[in-house]
Parts: sequence; C-alpha cells; structure tokens
Amino acid sequence: MNEQRGGAISVEPRINDRIRVPEVRLVGPNGEQVGIVRIEDALRLAVEADLDLVEVAPMAKPPVCKLMDFGKYKYEAALKERESRKNQTHTVIKEMKLRPKIDQHDYETKKGHVERFLKAGDKVKITIMFRGREQSRPELGLRLLGKLAEDVTELGFVEATPKQDGRNMIMVLAPHRKKSDVKVRPTVSADEPAAESA
Repeated sequence: MNEQRGGAISVEPRINDRIRVPEVRLVGPNGEQVGIVRIEDALRLAVEADLDLVEVAPMAKPPVCKLMDFGKYKYEAALKERESRKNQTHTVIKEMKLRPKIDQHDYETKKGHVERFLKAGDKVKITIMFRGREQSRPELGLRLLGKLAEDVTELGFVEATPKQDGRNMIMVLAPHRKKSDVKVRPTVSADEPAAESA
C-alpha cells in the first residue's frame, strides 16, 4: 500500500519531533558546529534556547540539523522568494506581421502596437511575409525593417538583425533596459525653496 497520506509531498524541512533519526549533526544558532549528538539532546537544547530544531540536510549521514527560529526562517525564505520573483524578468515576445508593400496607414497602426509592446517592456518579433514574386525582392523587407527600427529607436533597439527564414524575414526588437532613464530628466526648479511663507 502506498504511504501517501493525501496531498503532495511536503518540501518543508522536518522540524523538532518530526525528525525521526537516532542522532544528528548539530549546528548552533550562529552557525557554529556542535557535533554529532543524540536527537533527544538536540531537542532538549532547542527547547532550552527557545528555538526549533530544523533538519537542513536530510540526506547527510547523519542528517544535519540547525537550531533556529523556524517561523522567522520561513518568513525570510518567503521574502527572498518574492524578491527573486520580482527581479525575474518575464520576457514576453510579441509578434507583429507586416507585408513588404504595406500602406502608410497600416504601417502607422502596426508601429503604434510595436511602440506599446516596447513600452510595456516586451520584446517584439517583427515578421515580414513575402508572397509570390515578392520573395525575389528581399531589399523591400530590409528597408521596411530598417525604417521601423529607426522609428522606434527611442523605445527599443534591434536585438536580432533581419534574417531570411523561408518566405519570411524576421527581426527582433528589445526594449531599452532602463525605461525610466529615457523618460526622466531632472527638473531644474529645485533652487526655489517654497518661499511663500510670508
């Protein structure tokens, strides 16, 4: 019979009386090595120090346990996790398809979309689709991609130069990393301290 008692296997470390081994390698609250001790002694030390005994390396022989405040440890681990998730850049690649002989109005509309994507911090894959005889005129696609890259140079740069891919030509635009740097210019009105107190 399976020994799964409902739910997924917990990835949380075992703490206190859930640690079921005869002895552990004990690490003190400040990282100092205490040595190999019986589990009963480790638990007693934890109680005396008003801390938890936390199994930090269950696969070691014997398992390594540390005296720590488990609630605080979990809180800090959650903060770290949240911080790393915040710093993770979820790069989304949007795609915009154009034809080599696009009319000006359509071009402006598509350019507006590309600008919006770049402002949102997304990369944009521009695909020029050639049909029939247009394939013999790749310079039309190159010219169009060059014009688009030029038009959005304030917001992004060409990350992958135009490449022919079968019937299509592809270029990737990426946003400038620090969007705030592009927009924010220091205001010079700081030399007028609010002199309206009179």
